[in-house]
Amino acid sequence: MAEWRFGRGWTNEELAQRLAAARLRQRNFDASEAEMTPEHAWSRHYSKAVIAREAPGSPIADGPFARASRLVERYAFSDPRIARGHFDAADPLRGRVMLIEIRVVGLRYLGAVKVSAVRNDSNERQTVRGFRYDTLEGHFERGREWFLLTKDHASGDVTFTIHAGWQRGELPNVWSRIGFRLLVRRYQRAWHRLAHMRLRALLGSRDLAPLPRGSRLVHEGPPLRVAPVQDTAEGPPPAPIAVEDDTPARHLEEAS
Repeated sequence: MAEWRFGRGWTNEELAQRLAAARLRQRNFDASEAEMTPEHAWSRHYSKAVIAREAPGSPIADGPFARASRLVERYAFSDPRIARGHFDAADPLRGRVMLIEIRVVGLRYLGAVKVSAVRNDSNERQTVRGFRYDTLEGHFERGREWFLLTKDHASGDVTFTIHAGWQRGELPNVWSRIGFRLLVRRYQRAWHRLAHMRLRALLGSRDLAPLPRGSRLVHEGPPLRVAPVQDTAEGPPPAPIAVEDDTPARHLEEAS
């Protein structure tokens, strides 16, 4: 069941304790991406927008694509007024466990996710980097979500894409379930649009076409193909954790 609070969040010490516990949890769904279709009661949504532009060709050192990659890895694209990520910045990206804190009209919900796949590949046409996280037991949603940066080598356009397959998860009470049903689409659209806007602002992008309104930026439909997926691009997965470590918790990085 998702943990929730009204009006106030969790201290860094509380978050460290919950992060340690979350590392022992399993995914809260069994479906593959191919099975995440409306016919199987799964919702699909995605958005895509140009967030920067650099010289044509492969990504340049410390250019917009490289800087955007670091921002995406830190979950800095997420507007903290809606969703804040809490995680140990020392953990490698693949296998990283994160706590996602959702804020809705004074209420806060905490759900755990795990980065289960990473992309870092290139061909003559484009370079793609990003990751996918899967929801863990007790999350307020079920499913997986991709966050992908793509540089088009011909145009120099750097595009950010978000897409997910999801169902409602374990909400703690009846009125949370009602509120989720009434507000989820509106908050999803706002969060998607703000993610693209934040990356543009953090990169100092100029002279890009205005973003459409959320209702036209965010799309729903069948699963999107993201192959080839390089699950081992960040190295082998960490060993399973059988017991909690008694070493001091390391700094938790929060996207801001």
